[in-house]
Parts: sequence; structure tokens; C-alpha cells
Amino acid sequence: MTRFVNRSRPHTESGARHLDEAAENDPLFIRATARTMMVLSAFHETDRPMSLSEIARAAGLDRSTTQRIVHTLRQLGYLQRDPHDRGYVPGIRIYDHIFDAMRLNRQLQPAVPLLLDLRRNVNERVDLSLIDDTRLVYAFRLPPKREVLHAMMVGLSVPIYCTSAGWSVLSRMPEDEARDLIRRSDRQRYTAQTLIDEDAIMAEVEKAGETGYAVAVEQLLPGEIAIGAAVTNTLGRPVAAVTISGLSSDWTPEEFARAVSPSLMQTVAAIGRA
Repeated sequence: MTRFVNRSRPHTESGARHLDEAAENDPLFIRATARTMMVLSAFHETDRPMSLSEIARAAGLDRSTTQRIVHTLRQLGYLQRDPHDRGYVPGIRIYDHIFDAMRLNRQLQPAVPLLLDLRRNVNERVDLSLIDDTRLVYAFRLPPKREVLHAMMVGLSVPIYCTSAGWSVLSRMPEDEARDLIRRSDRQRYTAQTLIDEDAIMAEVEKAGETGYAVAVEQLLPGEIAIGAAVTNTLGRPVAAVTISGLSSDWTPEEFARAVSPSLMQTVAAIGRA
């Protein structure tokens, strides 16, 4: 079975302890709402339907509280039973909110025609990702014909510390802020080439600062080469990133950068202006 679990995701294991910290000295914080979101977030870490006990454990909540929340979410259509009755899965009402998030995000709509043009020009996979602390979340994915299902799924997220887009994002931050983000990241090796050493990562960040883009070879997947550049706002802060991905068997890093970086840089500049 192919796994579609995010390679990078918000941590849910701290559960109630994190909830208590967030609620401390914040009179507007609603604990019941936070618990509900913790239940929904429990599905980030699974590749199959979850039982009530598994949801409670992943969310860091007691079984009784979890049971009431699951019942409510099921009544509202945000959770449902798996068709084979093997457990709970997210319900169809979730898609309403995905649609709202995408249509109301002012960064995304102007980017669509620009990303389509970029994909036509380079004939490789093109992704637009949004920044969420230590990770990047794919908002648009435009694959070439050879791609498989998981490469088209929006909402998939990847770490900032070991991706071309992430290095380009870090290059647009002050050094102390970039290093803090790297230190807070759950650095693990996805391939033999994945960089986890802070100074080694910062060396790639410095290169990205000089060229405007970063090239990563086999950082997340064997055989993948990717080039990424940050989209910045009027203050020069990174708000998103665009990535072009190909096969390392087709390109050397130098050839890939030479072939696609001009189109990439033109696109991120246009998205930033839009």
C-alpha cells in the first residue's frame, strides 16, 4: 500500500500539555475548540482509518472527551466511518474549508496562470507551497504526465530544512531567525543525501542568498532534483515558494539550474508583484 502521510507535520503528541500552555493567561482561548482541532489533527500521522482509542492517543486526550468530539464531528459531517467500518476517517465537509482557504487566499489566485505558464515552459513538475513555521505546505501542484497520485495532492507538507524551496525561504530571513528555525526542526534523514547538520544547511542557504534560488539533489526522494525560489512580499519577507522538480538521471545540478532558473525567477518575481 502506498503511504500518503505528510513527510512533515505539526506535532500532536504533546496533546493536553500543549493545550494548557496555549490557554495560560489567554482569556479568549477556547479549550473545547482546541481539543476538537487536536482530534482532527490526529489523522495527520496515519495512513489508515483510526479507532476511537487511536484518535484519543494521537490527540493526547482522554477517551471520554474524544468520544464526544468524534460523535459531534461525525454528526456534522467532518468525520465518517470508513466504508468497510474499520474506523474513522475525515469526512467530506473538510473539502468545503479547503475550497474556502484556497479561493480566499490572495496569494494563490494571481499565481495560477503564472504557474501554468511556468510548467509549460519547463515541462517539469511545478509546485507552489506556503510557509507554516518549520514546514512548507503544497497549495498548488502541476505535475507532468509521468507523475503519480501523491505528487498531485495539495496539503502534503515537507520540511524547510532539507528542501530547495526551504533553503530559498531561509535565505530571505535574518541569519539568527533562519538558524532558530533549523534548530526547532525535527531533522531526520529521508535519503543518504539529506542534510541535517545546521552549518551544512546554512551553507546551502548562503548559496541561495547569492543566486536567488536553491538546488537540492535527493534530499527527500532518491532520484529527485529540485530547484526552489522564495516569493516575497513588499517588505522582502518570504511568504511562499515555487519549486520545479525533475529526475537526477535526466539532469546534472548545473544543467538543471541553467535550463530552468531564468523561468523560475521570472515567475516568483511576477507572483510577488501580484
